[in-house]
Amino acid sequence: MKNISKAIIQVMKAVKGMEKNSSVGSGRNSYQGTKDQDVKEVFNTELSKAGLCILPIGIEEETQIDRWDTLDYNGKPTQKQSIFTKVKSKYMLLHESGESIELMGYGHGIDPQDKGAGKATTYALKNCLLYTFLTPVGKIDDTDLTHSDNIVTPVKVKLAEYTDDLANRAITKGVGLTQFKKSVNVTPKEAEAFKRMENEYNKG
Repeated sequence: MKNISKAIIQVMKAVKGMEKNSSVGSGRNSYQGTKDQDVKEVFNTELSKAGLCILPIGIEEETQIDRWDTLDYNGKPTQKQSIFTKVKSKYMLLHESGESIELMGYGHGIDPQDKGAGKATTYALKNCLLYTFLTPVGKIDDTDLTHSDNIVTPVKVKLAEYTDDLANRAITKGVGLTQFKKSVNVTPKEAEAFKRMENEYNKG
């Protein structure tokens, strides 16, 4: 394994770090990330210089589909879906000498249509490359700065389950109208009722 070890070290010396130069998502849920294209371009160049290539050789996939009732922009009942895909991908890091080692990457993606699998496999390869060669990326990841206990879990509610009792329980848990609107399609009349219930709760 002498040849492939030297080649790996050569790549590690060449790729000192990468910047988080892409905004992923929108609004309060957006975060800074590194473009897949940039990661592939950098490693494609340096791997080939070191006589290395990486080949996908296996994948384990799990998919979960959630569907729920809601209202469209015209107030008409409709159904939405969310497709969550997670993968464990295996790769072979192959050196021109014939030496090789097996690598593993994990990724997940969520999409309302058919792009979840593509997102998952993209993240799996990107994370595999970055972690294999210990490549620093931008600032410290959010997971190193924020404890899971401090992350507020959004309230996800199906339209059929929307009742005064549900709104009351949301209020007692400190869920405000803005957050409640993001989870449920609320009419102006329902929003007014929610605020009235919230005010009564705060007074009492």
